[in-house]
Amino acid sequence: MTSKTWPRASSLAVALLCAACQHPTEPPPRTVAASNQPDAPKDEGELRAEGAGAHTIGTLGPALAVKTLDGDTIDLAALYGTKPVYLKFWATWCIPCRKQMPGFERIYETVGDRMQVIAVDAGLSDDEASVRAFREQYGLRMPVVVDDGRLAAALDLQVTPQHVLIGRDGRIAYVGHQDGDKLAEAIQKVLSEPGAHSPVVGRAVAIRPAFRPGDLVQGLTATTTDGTVVPLGRSSDGRPRGVVLFSTWCESYLENSRPETSQACRRVREEVDQLMANSDVAWLGVVNGLWTSGKDVVDYQSETHAKLPLVLDVDGALFRAFGVHQMPTVALLDPEGRLVRLVGPEDRDLAAAVRALPRK
Repeated sequence: MTSKTWPRASSLAVALLCAACQHPTEPPPRTVAASNQPDAPKDEGELRAEGAGAHTIGTLGPALAVKTLDGDTIDLAALYGTKPVYLKFWATWCIPCRKQMPGFERIYETVGDRMQVIAVDAGLSDDEASVRAFREQYGLRMPVVVDDGRLAAALDLQVTPQHVLIGRDGRIAYVGHQDGDKLAEAIQKVLSEPGAHSPVVGRAVAIRPAFRPGDLVQGLTATTTDGTVVPLGRSSDGRPRGVVLFSTWCESYLENSRPETSQACRRVREEVDQLMANSDVAWLGVVNGLWTSGKDVVDYQSETHAKLPLVLDVDGALFRAFGVHQMPTVALLDPEGRLVRLVGPEDRDLAAAVRALPRK
């Protein structure tokens, strides 16, 4: 037997197991104070991935065409029925993702001729330049895609890394987080199974276009941790609104892997706390659902003494609605519900932008 007889060979499985032993995956700290909790569960990421798989495994893969960093277009639906697809969500700031990359590249080099392997950057607090630099640093040869939010929505992105295998029959066969024996076995299985007997169309993915400055925000509601339902749009009390989009682990986990983002999250949190002293703006915090549960949001509020009412954006729908990919971003709306401006992490004029909002 050789490494080319993949369904029966164990060489790649052994390599994956060794990589997992040398580089165990660890979930990011879940709150600002979580970096001081060395005994956090080691399997949290796998549990979250399994939760995503619970309602996606067995369903049709998304019918999406994605564009790689090199400008090539990969039509996923055109692959269904002919070859398996391996989508791995990751981020340049994600420490477990970095540790798994050498093994991921080995998978591509070993079975990339029989399986469409795609590295999918989650598109959160990353940009094309960072992804290109990462690809160069790790010597990645597989296709690399920066997600625009459609794949995350279609495949319920919950963690990084998140592995998604789609079989030849076009149906999702496996969702996981770790890169050990379970992943190797799942790869072997989808490679050995036959394709569909009839053409596979794939599952349509519809995402509303993101609001742009000048647009009226309509059809959005959010529920805070205390159960209050907040319509995002026209104000009922004549006040403009500020919506802060961020994550509970932005300050702590990114302190070393993306320090500039960590500092921006802390700065905006402190600035919003000061701005809230003036009650002529209605404030709301939207927490990205990646690596985050409702309990994490409550813990964050308790540990930071945040005055900001918080909403957990479980599936990322609110981030997508405002077209937000960088944390923290503040969406400023006038009393009529019109989006006036998105203040990004590099902007230093939040207070001035808030003062410039129209009032009734």
